[in-house]
Amino acid sequence: MAVPVIALLAGVLFAVSARTSHGTDLRTSQSNADLPGLVRGAEQQVNTELEQLSEIQRQVSADTSAAAQNNADVAAAEQGGSALQEPGGLTKLTGPGITVVLNDASSTPSDPSVDPNQLVVHQSDLQAVVNALWAGGAEAMTIAGQRVIPTSAVRCVGNTLLLNGRVFSPPFRVTAIGPYSPMHAALDASPGVDLFRQAADYYGLGYTVIQNDTLQIPAYDGPVSLSYAKVLPR
Repeated sequence: MAVPVIALLAGVLFAVSARTSHGTDLRTSQSNADLPGLVRGAEQQVNTELEQLSEIQRQVSADTSAAAQNNADVAAAEQGGSALQEPGGLTKLTGPGITVVLNDASSTPSDPSVDPNQLVVHQSDLQAVVNALWAGGAEAMTIAGQRVIPTSAVRCVGNTLLLNGRVFSPPFRVTAIGPYSPMHAALDASPGVDLFRQAADYYGLGYTVIQNDTLQIPAYDGPVSLSYAKVLPR
């Protein structure tokens, strides 16, 4: 009696799998997912939404300024918020500073025992440069042209950088406005930066420090609100 029941269940499973796959191989379609395509699609969506956000922010700013002309409370709130825009990275700045360029190795060593992971810029390398520049007195900073604010996170996947919802490939340019000599000294004193310089000398990675008389740092134009986890009621 068990044989007909098992055969019936097997037939049902085959029918469900055929309908779900629409005639394709389920295992192949999952294992060969186009991850770079998914990343590019997500990046395009983020760019579209950021453009919409910028337009909404401009409209809110215009409406707030109009309301402040006839409402003292709105005017006071607007004035208080304006004082926080520059420290929050919401205004563009111009001044002297420093640019640090990190790049992957330009060629593959002839030694086959070399770990390929040693030939690319890692998250820890970028973070070491960023921390050193802040410690050296940086007033404002960009990575790959993106403004860095207190809530920005430097994340790398492979040899690509994820920052402010966008994906960037090397070389990575870290630009900071501030005093050149203290920032350069902080780079020299950083253990993490020193490790990268040693790797650059040995594996052929790129590490360049440039003194700039005039730098333009754009304002941050992304979302600034913070999202927190919430406990759902049982």
